Amino acid sequence: MSKQTVYFDYAATAPMRPEALAAMTSELAVVGNASSLHASGRRARRVVEESRESIASVLNVKPRDVVFTSGGTEADNLAIKGIYSMRRLVNPSLRRILTSPIEHHAVLDPVESLGETRKAEVRYLSADNVGRVDLDWLKTELERGSEVISLVAVMWANNEVGTIQRVAEISELCAGFKIPFHCDAVQAVGQLPVDASLVDSLALSGHKVGGPIGVGALVLRPGVNPIPLLHGGGQERDIRSGTLDTPAIAGLAAAIVAANGDMAERTTRVRKLRDDLVKRVMATITDVKRNGDPDDSLPGIANLSFEGCEGDALLLLLDAAGIECSRGSACTAGVPQPSHVLLAMGLDPQTARSSLRFSLGMNSTQADVDRLIEVLPDIVARARRAGTPRA
Repeated sequence: MSKQTVYFDYAATAPMRPEALAAMTSELAVVGNASSLHASGRRARRVVEESRESIASVLNVKPRDVVFTSGGTEADNLAIKGIYSMRRLVNPSLRRILTSPIEHHAVLDPVESLGETRKAEVRYLSADNVGRVDLDWLKTELERGSEVISLVAVMWANNEVGTIQRVAEISELCAGFKIPFHCDAVQAVGQLPVDASLVDSLALSGHKVGGPIGVGALVLRPGVNPIPLLHGGGQERDIRSGTLDTPAIAGLAAAIVAANGDMAERTTRVRKLRDDLVKRVMATITDVKRNGDPDDSLPGIANLSFEGCEGDALLLLLDAAGIECSRGSACTAGVPQPSHVLLAMGLDPQTARSSLRFSLGMNSTQADVDRLIEVLPDIVARARRAGTPRA
């Protein structure tokens, strides 16, 4: 009997929604550059602008605020590098960037790059043991250094442990000092009600919400004008040049609208499955630690550490059993690396290396959870017999 794959990696990429697939494929068969003035170009432009309007409506912003990009990584880079550069151009003393140590590398790496190439002074806000930014720490940093802070970058919800940040409170603090607040909402859009009007800039990605890979958007509050990373034809208000990918944009809009439409029912069902998964794993396997906030978190993410195991060993054994999940962290040259998120939360390197992320989504079923519980105890036992490498 053939083995059926069970997918627990929605936080990495989600399958395309039928609505997104239909919207995208219908456009793939039609010619038209949205920047052309003839009939085919105007038709493509109409699709782009209607998509922009749909996304803006879901996110509670104006259509003009939505700038299409190639994905979340480009949107984060454009916001962080572009806003920093514009602020420095106006006031060279604005060299400091505040961010958190639990950000995705699409935020951490451009911030660090600015430190190396543009003499930015990077300060990392403290995060607690569930991965939530310390607002008192942020307030102190703002009070002490508002005259030199260029921007603040804190994600909406964490991609590894699911913890949701207090975005409205962070926004209020930053607004009080007139400092731009950028928010990576790649994991939050489609999983939570996201009000992009709360922040100065917001990044989102298509393939996390059931849209196509290779498309995303940066939402910019009026008056926030980053220096472009790409120069060319002046598309997207000269903020992001490049021929617009009309089919992908149509798919992105369809996915976001559909995800918003079924959010309440879907997330309730997914959260129930996730909670059942966690409860049964911890009931059947000893020495398991749950990472992140168990209450205020994304509905589909469960990050678990299995004492005495190497996470890569668990992942590969589960993969051999037809179950796909994630470490939630990078692996460099085959050498297991502990998650920077879990380390920032205070876990020791060995515990961090023993973690796996199970992320559920639209197509997850009770049968998927049952299959995991069926095979996981034996797999953990095998991994524990193999042991962990010395730190």
